[in-house]
Amino acid sequence: MRFKTPVLKKDQPDDSYKFRALPEPSGKYPYHLSLKDVIPSIGDNKITFHMVGDTGSIRSPDFQKTVAGELIKQYQEADSKGDQPQFLYHLGDIVYNHGEATQYQRQFFDPYKLYPGPIFAIPGNHDSDVNPDAITPYNTLEPFITVFCDTTPHTVAFSGGSERKSMVQPNIYWTLKAPLANIIGMYSNIPKFGVVTDEQRDWLKEELKAANAERPGKALIICIHHAPYTADINHGSSIPMITLLESVFEETGIRPDIVFSGHVHNYQHFIRRYSEGPSVHFIVAGGGGYDELHPIAATDDNRFTNDYPNFNDVELLGYCDDKHGFLKVTLERTQKGLTLSGNYYAVTHRDTNKSDFTATLEDTFILEIL
Repeated sequence: MRFKTPVLKKDQPDDSYKFRALPEPSGKYPYHLSLKDVIPSIGDNKITFHMVGDTGSIRSPDFQKTVAGELIKQYQEADSKGDQPQFLYHLGDIVYNHGEATQYQRQFFDPYKLYPGPIFAIPGNHDSDVNPDAITPYNTLEPFITVFCDTTPHTVAFSGGSERKSMVQPNIYWTLKAPLANIIGMYSNIPKFGVVTDEQRDWLKEELKAANAERPGKALIICIHHAPYTADINHGSSIPMITLLESVFEETGIRPDIVFSGHVHNYQHFIRRYSEGPSVHFIVAGGGGYDELHPIAATDDNRFTNDYPNFNDVELLGYCDDKHGFLKVTLERTQKGLTLSGNYYAVTHRDTNKSDFTATLEDTFILEIL
């Protein structure tokens, strides 16, 4: 029997000492980037994009290459322009283990060389860490900022000559202003369960208020690398992230439609039901390529517990913990309102070199945003 609720992993050491101060933003407060500035042709009534986390790999690059290949194939072989993904949103952990510039070509630029669309990202804990033994000293997130937080697009010196230019995100935490959604991207630092500064917490509150004012015409989406709710055996749920989000929701009286995370190397779909107001969906999509996957905990495994306030209000609706994969998300305006749908595609670990191989649909969710 597997848990159907989030779990906590018992007896976890405190690694908050790994926290690193945030670098200076490259853009101006409140750190907004208009999707139309990057993709001028983006539609006002339908948007489709990919989402994935934890794609980097230091030991076995095969899974990362397979996932990237399927993302590229899905982009190129879409039946219609409306179904074609227009960009990729990365949920963090692009480069293992320490976010080094020397690893970006092998772990990012080469695998995604043929991906036709722009790639946006929030940093993961591994992107933020610093290798103390690096030949060339560097500061936390310095390579990430070069790749994703430039002021104008440039060729990245350590990309191996890639044609993919640097992205122009205004900060490591920022909001993507899209025609059908406000996508708030958070930064949760290096410790295993994440840390968010008071300054960023205040920013999140203001972003929720601003995004809420644009409802119901736009979906409200939060992305944060460390998963608040998870039932896996490697990490378990993050009390700091749960405390952060739920307290901010309560203080503002505003909840997002959905929260996307990585960090855990699998796919999970949770729903949290509240006594008042609509439910919130929490999606983990961290099976993007790192070779080690994280199984869902068994109920008889005494290393884990689900004895925590409000876990009874959170239900695991679906998961895929034995295959790598990625999300395809669609936002579409209909006569009834706005629909957000997600399809999780997985790749098997067999026969992935066959020319006729195609990722399989493992899970689907649909949110009606009225």
